[in-house]
Amino acid sequence: MPPRRTFGNTWWGRAWVEALEQRASVDPNRLPRGRTYARKDTVSELHVAAGEVIARVRGSRPEPYHVTIRMKEFSPEQWDTLLDVVGRRLGHTAALLDGELPEELAAQAREAGADLLPGPGDLKPRCSCPDSANPCKHVAAVYYVVADEVDTDPFVLFKLRGRPRDEVLARLRTLRAPDRPPRTKVHDPGLTPKRAYARRVTAVPRLPPVPDVAGPPAVLDLDPPAATGWTSAALGTLAADAASLARDLLLSGGTAADLTFDEDLARRAAARPPSELPALAHAAGVTLPDLTAWAHSWREAGRGGLAVVRETWSPGPGPLAAASTCLSDSGLPDPITTWRNRVTQGPLQLRYGRDHRWYRFLRTGPAWHLDGPPSADPLDVAYPPG
Repeated sequence: MPPRRTFGNTWWGRAWVEALEQRASVDPNRLPRGRTYARKDTVSELHVAAGEVIARVRGSRPEPYHVTIRMKEFSPEQWDTLLDVVGRRLGHTAALLDGELPEELAAQAREAGADLLPGPGDLKPRCSCPDSANPCKHVAAVYYVVADEVDTDPFVLFKLRGRPRDEVLARLRTLRAPDRPPRTKVHDPGLTPKRAYARRVTAVPRLPPVPDVAGPPAVLDLDPPAATGWTSAALGTLAADAASLARDLLLSGGTAADLTFDEDLARRAAARPPSELPALAHAAGVTLPDLTAWAHSWREAGRGGLAVVRETWSPGPGPLAAASTCLSDSGLPDPITTWRNRVTQGPLQLRYGRDHRWYRFLRTGPAWHLDGPPSADPLDVAYPPG
């Protein structure tokens, strides 16, 4: 047996139904028959216009009945109030455009005297059937089917109050720029080639300096729709990371643009507090110890530091001999060993990168940790100043 059809699958669709059943002074004894009619798909040719709903409903006669429902339209003052409520927060408009009606917006509008939902006396129905009850079952069926339209697009509530979606959005854009002077068309005769080539070429202005730190992202005043799976905090984190990467691109002359996935992951982890690394590691599919080590190496020496943490290679005997000579003067009793690009003496290890620079590592227990920036001279890395 198929599940019984319900009306109002979003909170605003349910609010429409609840307003009919509780607040709009609709005879509650007539609504159950209408709900049954609506479940039988008797309503057809439904059309929602400004302040009006028109539909046809099949009844006991061969010819469907014609139903018209007028809803009380807002006055200009009420529209000003409603649009002021919507325009106070950019997130309200964004949610409406994404097909959602914020509960806060609906509550604020009602408190301000511009309730989007029907109240007592707001609905004026007419039906071509002989039933004189208000509402008859055909009108009541249309009431419930309108909930489907409201579910799909909350702007239907605005249209029922007298203004369609495009008109509402145009007015909101106007309210956001009240001081902008009206645009006037000015005839521009253009520039002749002779005058254009006679103009003196001015110097290109210098670029502003790269900021010391990346700027903070704008704070969203409303979470994205729940269906997206995103939150304002998550979007803020991505925006902050994008700003940080943009600054890195300016400083590096664009070389930061070709980061691999792992390199970009290490860069992002290096800027996060330790408490956020478990979630990032899980999302990226890497182990937390690996990501922690990658973040540390990126902070110490960038992409070159990450490379020598993750890979070994054979540079040839020349660089290794130079590093061994430096360590032989350390005075440490431990023997010097070499393996591939690594020269080790006790708790100290020098690693030679493919960028032809040396990186200093110190051992803590069984693990090696990058310690400081690299240098082309192994002596500078083995015995850093201070």
